[in-house]
Amino acid sequence: MENKVNNDTVRDHAVEQEIDLIELIGRLWAKRKFIIKVTAVFMVLGLLVAIFSSKEYTSSCIVVPQTGEKSMSGSLGGLAAMAGISLGNIGTGETLSPKVYSKVINNMNLQKELIYTEVKFKDIDHPVTLLDYYTKEEYRKFSLTGTIMKYTIGLPFVILNAVRGEPKEDSLPVSGSTKDLLTLSKNEEKCVKILKARVNLTINDKDGYVSISASMPEALVAAQVAEQVMNLLQKYVTEFKLEKAKANYEFIKQRFDEAKEVYSQKQEEYAKFRDANRSITSALAATREEQIKNDYNLAYSLFSELAKQMVQAEIKVKEDTPILTVVEPVTVPRERSKPKRAMILIAFTFLGGIVACGAVFAFDFLKKNTDIKYLKNWN
Repeated sequence: MENKVNNDTVRDHAVEQEIDLIELIGRLWAKRKFIIKVTAVFMVLGLLVAIFSSKEYTSSCIVVPQTGEKSMSGSLGGLAAMAGISLGNIGTGETLSPKVYSKVINNMNLQKELIYTEVKFKDIDHPVTLLDYYTKEEYRKFSLTGTIMKYTIGLPFVILNAVRGEPKEDSLPVSGSTKDLLTLSKNEEKCVKILKARVNLTINDKDGYVSISASMPEALVAAQVAEQVMNLLQKYVTEFKLEKAKANYEFIKQRFDEAKEVYSQKQEEYAKFRDANRSITSALAATREEQIKNDYNLAYSLFSELAKQMVQAEIKVKEDTPILTVVEPVTVPRERSKPKRAMILIAFTFLGGIVACGAVFAFDFLKKNTDIKYLKNWN
């Protein structure tokens, strides 16, 4: 009996929900003209945005980083341990992991070099740095979309900035401890933020390549910026590798000096023992000589191997091998990447429909629960 009551309650609730849904759909159908008008307004607005949005072109390249790591911690490490010398991590981690390339791209020193890169724009008869292009009034182009956004959605911020006034740029004290610290001016910081939004680095772990792209207002400029980003990444990763190679060389040289000292001691000990025991033929003396000789041979093997590794490390410091292999070079794009006008128009149309439907229910609620005189004719 109780189960029957529960089933009836669930059935009644489902019927009520179905009736409510039908009523909502009926209400929207009754206000279809209003919904169509609002949606049409949004469609027109979307069309204007799509037509007058600034064009952007994206240029990209694909590079493959050298990630091979060599290690000599096998047989050489065993020899060193037997001789009482620790080799640590010699030869491991010779290259920078591609996973930190995004951090390298965002390095402030790299970014500062990038913003001072001179590029050639179509309507400017001389090369212009990216910093000047994005911060000087003479290079700014009028954008209808940007102006509309600035004085509609961004109007409160415009008013707030006008009230606050232009902030003064504080001059930092320069002393012996702070003069080498990196500082950015207000314009430099602004340009860095703009370029960070326009430069993208993507790592494909599966296929083992890195994609670098840059989006700019002109096709040739996009290619120039992408090329410069790739060159700067190559430069900074190479510097990091050389820094590690130099540290690796110094470490091997220290171990070499230690091994050389041990080898000299074992050599002298072996020579002295032989001189002192020329006429002695006992088994104990022969066994002791064999032990000293083994220690001497082990010290010599380690000394010889470290001498070879030191030469290799010295060559590694001096060699100039590219860290990034260019698989797909930078090309000047022929077609724009933005704006995607069809997507903008569809998005605004969909948004208009949602806003119109929401407005219908909102006006119904306000008319029922408030005395707003403007809603007297809403039916």
